[in-house]
Amino acid sequence: MEFFKIRKDIPFMRHALVFNVISMITFLLAVFFLATRGLHYSIEFTGGTVIELAYDHSAEIQDIRNALEKGGYADASVQNFGSSRDVLVRLPLKVGQSSADLSKKVMDTLSAEDKGVQLRRVEFVGPQVGRELADNGALALVVVCLGIMAYLALRFEWRFAVAAIVANLHDVVIILGCFALFRWEFSLPVLAAVLAVLGYSVNESVVIADRVRENFRKMRRASVTQIIDNAITSTISRTIITHGCTQAMVLSMLLFGGAALHYFALALTIGIMFGIYSSVLVMAPIVKWLGVSRQQFILPPKKNKQEAVV
Repeated sequence: MEFFKIRKDIPFMRHALVFNVISMITFLLAVFFLATRGLHYSIEFTGGTVIELAYDHSAEIQDIRNALEKGGYADASVQNFGSSRDVLVRLPLKVGQSSADLSKKVMDTLSAEDKGVQLRRVEFVGPQVGRELADNGALALVVVCLGIMAYLALRFEWRFAVAAIVANLHDVVIILGCFALFRWEFSLPVLAAVLAVLGYSVNESVVIADRVRENFRKMRRASVTQIIDNAITSTISRTIITHGCTQAMVLSMLLFGGAALHYFALALTIGIMFGIYSSVLVMAPIVKWLGVSRQQFILPPKKNKQEAVV
């Protein structure tokens, strides 16, 4: 399925150096913000108190947030839990305040606004648990990156593996840099979005790499630059369809998913936009500069026995 067919290849590789300079600048800026500002971790990572509430009617999440802000809990995270009547409130860890005292004050604040609220449970998440989650999240990123490199090296060639992982890490670091710059909350759903972007972005890299390999076998007289330009141009229609549909779904979550899905959808939105850019304009030039050639994909013809004897 194609929306359109481009007759003449677009010379992407002619501007490869400019695109990679732009990528390097954005990457370094993201690293700078991560190093200077750091991530604003949620209570899953820093520790805090989790309070489960039950209402005798459908709970209005925004009204609960407003009530907590008036009571001095502007940093509280509020979302539905299970049903529209069940609510989960997360509050960050504060020195010198116990979970029992905190839950009592929260209940007093919410009861003053709505008498139909009941306390279900109170749990304390220590910083040690958050540290383990952060370590496990970092380990998950490393394992995913190693798995992607191994897959691409076995399916194509090690140059594609190196180029793809550089492009994918480029996307991940820029997502984290945006969260550090704007002090958006980095939670477990955001970590899941980052891991999803890794898998999503590598899919586009695989499509382009597969077309490059096919072109090496089909376009015998073309140069490496022409082969890569043709591979990218011939997949543009597929890229528009795939990323357009995915982006429409993610934007619907971002606009209508509420606060619970806001940062998850925001991370996916940034990742998808930069994923298209990196797969086409970061991965492909790196493959070219690493010295990809036709000989790596086409085996030389075998000599028959008579030629060997002669």
